[in-house]
Amino acid sequence: MRGIFASCALAAVLLAVTWADHHDHHDHHDHHDHHDHHDHHSHSSEGEMSCHKLYSPNADFGFALYKSLNAKAAAGKNIFYSPLGISTALSMLSTGAHGETHSQLFSTLGYSSHDQAHINEAYQHLFHMLGHSQEDQQLDVGNAVAVRSGFTPLEKFLKDVKAFYAGETFNVDFTKPVEAAAEINRFIAGKTQDKIKDMVKDLDPEMAMVLINFVYFRGQWEKPFDSNHTHKADFTVDETTKVQVDMMRRMGRYDFYQDTDNHTTVIMLPYKGNTSMMIVLPDEGKMAEVEGSINKDYIKDWHDKLFRNSVDLFLPKFSISADASLDDTLKELGMTNAFSDNADFSGMSDVVKLKVSKVSHQAVLSVDETGTEAAGGTTLEVMPMRMPDTMILNRPFLVFILEHSTKSILFMGKINNPAAM
Repeated sequence: MRGIFASCALAAVLLAVTWADHHDHHDHHDHHDHHDHHDHHSHSSEGEMSCHKLYSPNADFGFALYKSLNAKAAAGKNIFYSPLGISTALSMLSTGAHGETHSQLFSTLGYSSHDQAHINEAYQHLFHMLGHSQEDQQLDVGNAVAVRSGFTPLEKFLKDVKAFYAGETFNVDFTKPVEAAAEINRFIAGKTQDKIKDMVKDLDPEMAMVLINFVYFRGQWEKPFDSNHTHKADFTVDETTKVQVDMMRRMGRYDFYQDTDNHTTVIMLPYKGNTSMMIVLPDEGKMAEVEGSINKDYIKDWHDKLFRNSVDLFLPKFSISADASLDDTLKELGMTNAFSDNADFSGMSDVVKLKVSKVSHQAVLSVDETGTEAAGGTTLEVMPMRMPDTMILNRPFLVFILEHSTKSILFMGKINNPAAM
């Protein structure tokens, strides 16, 4: 399979705390106080920019996730996930949460200064904008709710999922866990071009619903690599481990920056369309130091300081898959109630008490010379006479896939070992 793609899926599994709990709670008077924003307002320019208010909290949340996942990861493991996907799924979950459960979700996501209606509208614009950046790339971000047959979530929750989160709903018979898992996995595989196949396993027959988020990105390099220049090379995973990789090489003009104060070299590789891959290579032996301090301000600062330079770039081809259970991480970040018996998801059901039983995430990234099945034609660039800078990615590096129109971090991670699947 040729092509550059990144995709991920996230499943948040909601468990019914008890099917027997049928006291009708009619005290949830706040079900109907958000007036429904149907999509009849024209997407005004200030409206379209409303998705930019998500950038800062989502980026902070993305880095908080990184630090937690990195602390738990085994040495030499690749880390790769979609901050946008995870934020989207949790925001969708928050539309059905009330009370302390809602406050904790919003505080974990960094949304405390906003209300749910603002966040919903921001995501609605985000989906609208992402839908428009499809010229030369495929970028699918979406959500779904697999609902227990015979269990009906509140109409308002289902309407919000659809209107604001591009979400669809389908029924699954959880009393047959194996068939139910197969059905949900088929749905996710279909949305991620079969890149993510066995996302959901071990479903509980008591399950009420599974929230699903998927992000599938497939881009083409604006400046493809010539496969004739790809050669075998060593990549140093750590002091004791070297692996062999197919090292691509391209000399060209790139946005590039050497940040000597922060021991890193940064390069931006644009895809056709609105998306770029930012690669951050810490100096030898400095990865832990860079990881300890990196945050969204670094990304912005590097973005502003990049300048067009001649670079002799060496980048390994790789295709990696990383999955993570996010339960412990989310609890560490303050989202504890959602998983406990005092969870309040009365915005989803005022009959059945619900809690989240697990949240898992899987992401895949593949990088090769072209980024398309068959891209012919090589671009020649006029190179200034001065010596090019050289950037050789032959040791662990950080990678960010950035979507510019919405200022979203679609994916981020650390490539520790490009030879690992």
